[in-house]
Amino acid sequence: MSDAVRLYVGKDIDVSYDVERCIHAAECTRGLPAVFDISRRPWIQLDAASANEIAAVIAKCPSGALHFVRRDGGNPETRPDNDSVTVMPGGPLYIRGLVRLLKADGTVIVEDTRMALCRCGQSQNKPFCDNSHLGVAFDDLGASETEAKHHASG
Repeated sequence: MSDAVRLYVGKDIDVSYDVERCIHAAECTRGLPAVFDISRRPWIQLDAASANEIAAVIAKCPSGALHFVRRDGGNPETRPDNDSVTVMPGGPLYIRGLVRLLKADGTVIVEDTRMALCRCGQSQNKPFCDNSHLGVAFDDLGASETEAKHHASG
């Protein structure tokens, strides 16, 4: 485990949090504010909700910064049902599925089921998004010029 990954241990579930991959999409804080609250330390309180509730919220984390391991015999983290790449308007590519991200030389960067990859070219954590697009006014709508013209005329 790298220095950027923090482990939170609960009675029924353990959660790992990768600081470097978090893009603050806030799926966790909106989904379970009793568990995930950035205004307190530690910001993750695993015994404030059921392991099932925590697992469901973590599955919505688009960057893969949050993962879990069940301690109660509950269902483990699984691969999404469908592989997908979603182009977020003005933001990253959200990747879902069983993905092995490789360097040009074939070295594995990460194998994961969720990640957010930079599209603006400004991330200091490439190939991952770090929200640099917010500071550089990256305004790509996520559609090709042809698609944008089609939608505008439709």
